[in-house]
Amino acid sequence: MVTQAGYDLAAEQAVIGAALLAPNLMTDLAVTLAPGDFGRPAHGLLWEAMCGMHAAGTPTDTLTVAAHLAETGNIGKVGGVPYLHTLIAEVPTVANAGHYAGIVADLAKRRKVADLGAQLAQLAASGADAADMVAAGRAMLDDVDVPGGWSPLIPLGKGRHLPSFPAELLPGWVAEQAFAVAEFTQTPIDAAATIALACLSTAAGGRAEVEVRGSWREPTNLFTVVVLPPGSRKSAVFAAMVGPILMAEKALVERTAPAIIEAGLMAKVAGKASEKAALAAANADAAGRDTLIAEATAAAMNAEAITIPVEPQLVADDVTSETAQKILAEQGGRIAVLSPEGGIFATMAGRYSGTPNLEVFLKGHAGDMMRVDRLSRDGGHVDKPALTMGLAVQPEILRDIAGMPGFRGLGLLARILFAVPENTVGRRKVGADPIPTAVAAKYHANLHALVLTLAEWTDPAVLVLTPEANEAVLDIERQVEPRLAPGGAWSHIVDWGSKYTGAVVRIAGLIHLAEHLHDGWGKRIEADTIERAARIGEYYAAHALGAFDDMGSDVATRNARTVLAWIERTNTRAFTKREVFRALKSSQLPTAGDFDGPLSVLEAHGYLRQLDPPAPKRAGGRPPSPSFVVNPEVHQPVATVHPIAARQAA
Repeated sequence: MVTQAGYDLAAEQAVIGAALLAPNLMTDLAVTLAPGDFGRPAHGLLWEAMCGMHAAGTPTDTLTVAAHLAETGNIGKVGGVPYLHTLIAEVPTVANAGHYAGIVADLAKRRKVADLGAQLAQLAASGADAADMVAAGRAMLDDVDVPGGWSPLIPLGKGRHLPSFPAELLPGWVAEQAFAVAEFTQTPIDAAATIALACLSTAAGGRAEVEVRGSWREPTNLFTVVVLPPGSRKSAVFAAMVGPILMAEKALVERTAPAIIEAGLMAKVAGKASEKAALAAANADAAGRDTLIAEATAAAMNAEAITIPVEPQLVADDVTSETAQKILAEQGGRIAVLSPEGGIFATMAGRYSGTPNLEVFLKGHAGDMMRVDRLSRDGGHVDKPALTMGLAVQPEILRDIAGMPGFRGLGLLARILFAVPENTVGRRKVGADPIPTAVAAKYHANLHALVLTLAEWTDPAVLVLTPEANEAVLDIERQVEPRLAPGGAWSHIVDWGSKYTGAVVRIAGLIHLAEHLHDGWGKRIEADTIERAARIGEYYAAHALGAFDDMGSDVATRNARTVLAWIERTNTRAFTKREVFRALKSSQLPTAGDFDGPLSVLEAHGYLRQLDPPAPKRAGGRPPSPSFVVNPEVHQPVATVHPIAARQAA
């Protein structure tokens, strides 16, 4: 049966199922069918994996394919292991695999022909010359006649098609606020959800830690960074998500004010008494001097023993390393740097001092003992510092920090959970629904309660795991370890990947506390909480790959991604160089010549094909612009599975 999308579901299932049952068929089938010939995106993704395995000499039986898809993180995208068994069950007989492959290939050609008219119409609307139109039609007809006319796409790193933040896995009151803020501000859900985690970290950091097993304990503070371009309403998102933290800080100040005043008066009185006793001892005769000196000493020690509480502070902005160290010492070892800008990175790199100083941030994330130098007293230390970071930065800053001294080598970047969402500017809905009052009030009350409940803890509350939760953590460790090996999926970000399990445990601790606001320290963390945190961890792993790839890529590749995003967003099938220049001219791409590099990169990666060189310039007219056609595979929808559905399928 041919679907409305122009493909035969049963034929596609029969071909793949036959190759799973009889891997020896792949030699002939891989020549006949390319991944782009499959109409169902999940089938194209699965076939691409099987062709790659076959080329590498790896069998394509069901178990081996399932293991490969699980390792690459694609098992959920193809429907999970149960769907592989469905494919096998749909095979009438493996002997007819070639017949069904012919059906799939024929329908792929028909879809290409159907696309031809739309592509030529779009090329005509772009202002291309008539000669270019004829060349385009011939080139595209040639591609239809030649099986696999387009080479397989070579991805531009890991930056494309990054998943959206699975906010439904957060505690209900947090998720509701995040979704409402994202809707009202018309920003990606990634921004509000990631900042929400930073807010939970601000509330719980330094006041709770998760005991995994033995001496392994993870504090509950996070470093999070959202990457969004200018004009993305970052400040509006921050205001909505961070506002309750600032109100809780104000409440703590008001609650502490009487104790500060009382201690200040006691210190003043004791100081006067100490001065009076010292004066009396100084003026006494030799007979009574020893007694008065002892009394003066006791008075001085009494005055010294009085400690005036410091005004509570939960949030700082663009602080220097020295200031952050001072605040951590004063605030019982915790502080959060929350800002819709990324200026803190330049400060850490030595903007004011000229020398990078990352120690306080590295130790503040890990909870390692920190020596504090004081001017008025002997040096002291902070046993378990807990520094939270929640920032929103522009893409240019993300690229800059990769080159800042020590940021990668000393491990700062390895501690950051990156979110690199798709830019929504230009596609935002006007007049979006405001945040419901009840949702905002509940978020405010619960976050306020979490801050105040944990504020009095001096020694961190220890959260323990159930045996099932511990087993879930072990499963994560087993999955991560092969990815860190040379040649593994995370081998180029092994520094970040080595801290992945710990980050998942921290997220689980925050989810647990947010769901048990008043007694979370008395309950064990369940396996379901670990699994939800792991799903969120998978999101951050995908975005870390994209972020590190972007930090390490060259300018032409980064600009190629910009052009590719325009092609995908506008569903462009064919265009001229003049058209893309008009659409994307910016300070990053100021001249038409600046597009030569990105277009060459896209052509080399199989995304584009330049048509025959344009005809010579006509007398009195402007020179014709080079024309390009887009690989139809670019516009194939990406197979996605809802996080909960994927979890059930697995």
